[in-house]
Amino acid sequence: MPKIGMEPLRRKALVDAALRAIADHGSLSVTMSDIARQAGVSPALAHHYFGSKEQLLVETVRSLLRQLRDDTVTALKAARTPREKLSVVIRVSFQADQFAPETIAAWLAFYAEAQRSEETRRFLVIYARRLRSNLLANLKRLCPPDAAGRIAEGAAAMIDGLYIRQSLKSAPINIEASIGLTEDYVTMQLRGIE
Repeated sequence: MPKIGMEPLRRKALVDAALRAIADHGSLSVTMSDIARQAGVSPALAHHYFGSKEQLLVETVRSLLRQLRDDTVTALKAARTPREKLSVVIRVSFQADQFAPETIAAWLAFYAEAQRSEETRRFLVIYARRLRSNLLANLKRLCPPDAAGRIAEGAAAMIDGLYIRQSLKSAPINIEASIGLTEDYVTMQLRGIE
């Protein structure tokens, strides 16, 4: 007989294990057995909760997006001005759990998978639209709409680019330096239109 209340805990453990397994393999070529082993459960139990590896990987993307959204919404409540809100969006993008090596590896693997999987591509489009929307909503209060769109695209590209650099470990940049580079870009762009 299943233990009451264990399903959410096991599902989260499997999603966390999927992140670790993806990071270890450097791709989505992990198996349910690999993920189950990381979670300390049987492959049968992993299949019971998710049905297939693909469903578990989709839930892993959803989990990353949900966490990013929740953290952003929470942090935005404390910010007062449009500029403070821009800083919040940037800071949340680089916070420790989002900028962790296993999370970065998972994001990159999902970007590669998006070339083959419409569902994965759809989730990554949601991420890109949310990031752009959060940046644009506050930039429009600070500058003309055309400049706001250009700055939002540049800041989003910089955030994504810093993730790629971090994953390559060719020039690892810490969280504060990544935030600083992105903040400097936004500040310089805003000064350039005054």
